[in-house]
Formats: sequence, structure tokens, C-alpha cells
Amino acid sequence: MTEPGRIPELERMRDPALAHGLLGVVRSKAARAREKLGRPVVVMEVCGTHTMAIARSGLKDLLSGLVELRSGPGCPVCVTAQGHIDQMIELAGRPGVTVATFGDMVRVPGSHASLERARAGGAAVRVVYSPAQAVDLAREGAGEVVFLGVGFETTAPAVGLSVQLAAAGGITNYSVYPVHKLVPPVMRALLAMPELRLDGFLLPGHATAVIGRRALDFVGREFGRPAVVTGFEVPDILDGLRVLLDMVSDGGQAVENAYRRVVHEEGNRAALAVLDRYFAVEDTVWRGFGPIPASGLGLAPAYRAFDARIRFGLGEPGPGREKGCRCGDLLRGLINPDECPLFGRACHPARPAGPCMVSSEGACAAFYRYGRRPAAPSPPAGPEKAGRQGGS
Repeated sequence: MTEPGRIPELERMRDPALAHGLLGVVRSKAARAREKLGRPVVVMEVCGTHTMAIARSGLKDLLSGLVELRSGPGCPVCVTAQGHIDQMIELAGRPGVTVATFGDMVRVPGSHASLERARAGGAAVRVVYSPAQAVDLAREGAGEVVFLGVGFETTAPAVGLSVQLAAAGGITNYSVYPVHKLVPPVMRALLAMPELRLDGFLLPGHATAVIGRRALDFVGREFGRPAVVTGFEVPDILDGLRVLLDMVSDGGQAVENAYRRVVHEEGNRAALAVLDRYFAVEDTVWRGFGPIPASGLGLAPAYRAFDARIRFGLGEPGPGREKGCRCGDLLRGLINPDECPLFGRACHPARPAGPCMVSSEGACAAFYRYGRRPAAPSPPAGPEKAGRQGGS
């Protein structure tokens, strides 16, 4: 019997027997596609939650030799540019400023430090679980409170509503550092890369639930690549692969929806209305890609008083300094985590060199935890200790 409050379809998607049956189907279809291509099928998952689910379930090993699964720019913390990280850390060091953020951001290295180290040095950095909680901090008198607006279309509506909450309550000591990213422009950037050889995409269910399947139609229509929107349970992912592999074998060039219980053609109208009211599309910089036109969300002109970049006169972010981290190449699908020379040596969860090892949706973190284990890393230097942070 289904427990009260549980969704029957979700319960079905958590059935191990369903996953086992779908795995056999996917392996058979992958073998057919491999025979046609003369090599394994190369698929990119464009969502950090997919990346973690694939690693945790062992799907890469189960499909080895048939399907090569690569991670893409689907981790919101990971795609945040180094220069933006540096500005966040600089903000945290200003007197009277409290930086509020989701947990993953705290340990991401900047060019010279991290928010965690800034906090250890006396900066006011608070981990919150929602933007509304950051508004509460401002209401309670925690000085100037700046919420770090990191994420895709999925999380931006909640940030917009926090601005609404602050405006309605006359809370003038609250602002947002907006670095939200949009999925369609980065998909175009990926598809324009001549060096990237992909046979198809698994598209993110979360972001597509907001923007709608139709917003990604161009992947097939303009670029001739098959893609499937799918969910995050193992049977969801396998079912998405089943549909995708059929298209690869048959020359299909469509964007299909295998997540109909959540994703609709036109998206979530209420969420889109919030985005339209509180945000304006702007150019922004992505880690690994550089500037992508019209790929970010800044606050709309009517709400610029809540934009921390304007309030604190931050200007354009600097280029940052990567220090050998190849997270950017990983986000573009050019390498796997263990192809970075720092992976498992100079970069590991206790001492990450880049955000792909920090984030709960990062490909390096997923591979380190669930994939082939590297040689034991050297112990971290100094007083810094590993600590689990909440996801974004």
C-alpha cells in the first residue's frame, strides 16, 4: 500500500525490479546503437543531480563499453566563475556585511581563499536553507545581509520572492548578489563547440520543469541532436536513455519528454511570472566557458536597489586564478574527473582545488565518492578540516 502523501508514480520509479528490467532493455538498445556507430554511444547529462544519481547507482560501470556518460555544466556552484567567487569573498570581508549562502558555496576556493576561510578570519558568513531565511537575518538586524543568488532557473524564483518579501516589509538592509544562470544559452554554447563529440543529451528535469520542454526544442531543430528530459530516480534515467538510444540508432533529432509527471510543454507559469517580474536577462561569465551573452539573470530595473553589485559598487569581476584545476574542461564535457592531474592528489574533499570537488552536485565529488578510488591523498595542510555542507 502506498504511504499517505507519497506519489504513486514516484513509488513505482523506486522499484528495484523496474530498474533491473529497464537496465536490460537499455543494454540491448545501446548494443544496437554501438553497432551502428562503430563505437560506444557518448551521452552528456546536463544536470548535477543526474551526475550524482548516475555515480551512486553505478550506471557508468553497468553500461561500460556500450554508453559513455559524460558530465556537463549542470552543477550551479561549479559553473560560477572564479571572479564571482572572489567578489563574494571580498564582500564577506567588508565591515557590517553578513553573507548568507547555501552550504556548498562556503568551501569553494577563490583565487586566494574561500568563504570558509574568510569566516575563520572573522567574516560574517551564514549558511541558510532558503533565501527567505536570509531576509529574516536582515529583519533581525544582522547588518547588511547579502544573499548569494547562485543557481539555474530552478532556484531563481525563490530568490525573486525573497526580494518581494524584503520590499513589502521595508527591509532595506537586504540585497542579492545575482549570478543565476540560464540553461538554454549554455546548451547553445555546448552545441557550438567543434571539439565536443556527443551523440545526445539527458536534459535536466528541474530546470525544464520551470522553463518547459519547448524551450529546449532548438537542440534537435537547429543542431540536429537528440535529447531527452528525464527525472532523477534510476528508472527515470534508464527510461530516458532508452528513448535517447532509439533516436541515436534511428537518426532521430527531437527533444523528447520522459518526465511528464513533472515537466510540461510550456513550463511552470507561476515560476516564469516571478522570473519575468524580478529579473532581467543579462550577459554573464561561466566557469569553463567564459562570457555567454544573455545567459544570466540580474535583478530587474525596478528592484536594482536590492542588487548587491550596485549597492556596494563592485564593478566587473576579475578573471580569477584557477591554479591548475580543470573543472572548466570537465563542465564542457572534454575530460572525466580522473583525467585532471589534481584529482585525488592535490584535490580531494578535505582540500578541494575547485568547485567540482566541493559541490554535492559536482562530478569530481561524485566520482571520488562512488567511482574508482585514487591513491590515498596527502593530509590537508593547516587547520582546515573537512565538513559536510548543505547542497544548493
